[in-house]
Amino acid sequence: MADAARPGDEPAQPREAFARRWAAAIAPGTPPDDPLEHVLAGLVDDLRAAVRPDGSAERARHVGRSLVEHDLVTPEALERTLAFVGEHLATDAPPRLMSALGALAAGFTEALCRRTLDEQQHNHELSTTRSTESAVRAGEAKFRAVFQTSALAIAVSGIDGVILDCNDAMLAMLDRTAEELVGSVGRDLVHPDERDRISRVARQLHAGREHVRVETRLVRADGELVNVLIALALLRDDDGEPEFYVTMIESLDEVRALQSQLVRQSLHDVQTGLPNRAQFVGWLESAVGTRGPTTLALVVFDLDGFRVVNDAYGHDVGNDILTAVAGHLRSVFDGVGQLARIGPDEFGVLIRDPLDVATVVALAESAVELFAEPVWVGDDGVGVTASVGIVVRPARGADAAELLRCVDLTVRWAKDDGKAQWALYDATRDQRERARMRLAASIAGGLEQGEFRVDYEPVHALADGSLLAVEARLRWDHPTEGVLDPQELVSLSTCTGMAARLGKWAIAQACADAGEWHAEFGDAAPVLSMDLTARQCQEPELVATVRGALRESGLPARLLQFELSEQLPALINDDQVDELTYLAEHGVRLVLDQVGGGNVPVDRLRRLPLTAVKFQGSPVYGLAEGASRLEESAAVALLTWSRTVGLPMFAAGVRTEFEARRLAELGVTGAQGPLFGSALLTADEVRGILGKS
Repeated sequence: MADAARPGDEPAQPREAFARRWAAAIAPGTPPDDPLEHVLAGLVDDLRAAVRPDGSAERARHVGRSLVEHDLVTPEALERTLAFVGEHLATDAPPRLMSALGALAAGFTEALCRRTLDEQQHNHELSTTRSTESAVRAGEAKFRAVFQTSALAIAVSGIDGVILDCNDAMLAMLDRTAEELVGSVGRDLVHPDERDRISRVARQLHAGREHVRVETRLVRADGELVNVLIALALLRDDDGEPEFYVTMIESLDEVRALQSQLVRQSLHDVQTGLPNRAQFVGWLESAVGTRGPTTLALVVFDLDGFRVVNDAYGHDVGNDILTAVAGHLRSVFDGVGQLARIGPDEFGVLIRDPLDVATVVALAESAVELFAEPVWVGDDGVGVTASVGIVVRPARGADAAELLRCVDLTVRWAKDDGKAQWALYDATRDQRERARMRLAASIAGGLEQGEFRVDYEPVHALADGSLLAVEARLRWDHPTEGVLDPQELVSLSTCTGMAARLGKWAIAQACADAGEWHAEFGDAAPVLSMDLTARQCQEPELVATVRGALRESGLPARLLQFELSEQLPALINDDQVDELTYLAEHGVRLVLDQVGGGNVPVDRLRRLPLTAVKFQGSPVYGLAEGASRLEESAAVALLTWSRTVGLPMFAAGVRTEFEARRLAELGVTGAQGPLFGSALLTADEVRGILGKS
């Protein structure tokens, strides 16, 4: 996809792999393990350090100087390096990237200037001293190689300013021939308004400075102006007298054009042509300033199930869909808001001073309707839906990061509520959910501080009222929120990974309590019943956890009972069924908890070795006094059918003696609920009841 991670984006990528790609960019066809790779690998850390928010420009200049030191002095080497770095080290702070690229180019230019001057001086010294004819030739050849292949325009002039020689880069820059330049006066190539300044610069060299740098404008053959940076040096003879000038010229227009191109690339999505997330965040930060709009609206479109399109048809079709979506959004929001692609399958719109919320909602609905128009892939018309989050808030004094959090949260609400719809930000709902999230995040601390406990709901025999079992209920005695039922946080605790840890702790604690009852009261001790969730069944250590808890507590396996929700058999795989079967074979009881009406599915009964079935909800309330004949007949039919299965039946949520009597008549042997008291029992209170009986 267009937003796939690119090489070098992640600091953890091995520098060798990054250097290999860099070498291939500079010199296509570079064989593996080429010396060039080793040279560049030594510069990767400096590059990455330079583009960080606190990066040093000196690290980037060092990279530019090192390229020259290792003979990478051609124009292509610099150009391809800048392009490669701009593409593969893109950051969320484009100005930092641009600064690093500029420093890299400056270091390259500085080193190339110094190298050119050194070669010229060395050649001059060799010629003057006439050390050896071969040394002179070698020096001349070396200087000529640097002179001709340099990315910089270079001219050698006499003390009178007449150009004696120039390289191809200078000819290309000024669109002139060698015959036109050699023999002409260099000062005449400078824009008339700049000539006096250049003369003053030359006088500084005669006054003793080694070299000077100055920005100026040169005139091309066609009259067009070229903005340049000139490095001018004066070479002297053995007597210290001025002999000739060496002028090195860098086109600032080319550098600035490259920088502009890289800035655009860093702020735009290649696939859709839309601005990207970095640009969008910049707009948002500008909008919340003191000079921004009074109000703003953020609208985020998150395509639903877009991965299905990629998996079914491939990324090329996925890209076509994204392009089509971008086109639809342009048709709705052009002239109304600022549109960007802010994620792999997310688009954002910033609207300044919208008319009202209803107008923003209408625009979002119009865009979603357009998404349904299919993109044809062969005979298949592929369309998409989107979940839309909408935030309309005062702009001035707002926080951009907080607004993005709010709109991301609102998109999640739209998805949680069924997808293919929009949701409007609700501050009250946000506050409520954030409070729940804080609680879920602090579960680990609560466990460590001993704030969790297990209480018990008694299960009584309908025949004589004796205590058959107790159902464990995990409770959180929170220091500020009071006693909480962790079931309220089950979805969040699952997301944080704490659900399994809580379940493991609860099994160990409840078994420890039940083990003490058994040690004290023997066979009179009740069965310990606990809910077992699909998430707990998916834990690879479930069997080991249960066996360890039984072993540590001394509780016989026959006195432990797990209640499985009616959905659980469909949520677990064969291996997890095998683990539950293993526990059942070693004495642990398994009860299917039927919440609503309908017959107990036979296939589920066959899949698991159940020892009982438990009913609650409509099968119980249908037997209440005053229940409708339809509700009563449904409850009677369900319980009558279930009795033919041959498993003991239990009921939960029993409220009245009338319900208890009817349940007993239909074969239910044990019950729990408000009829037997609404308060949960502590472990000591259970012990007290057992002692009295």
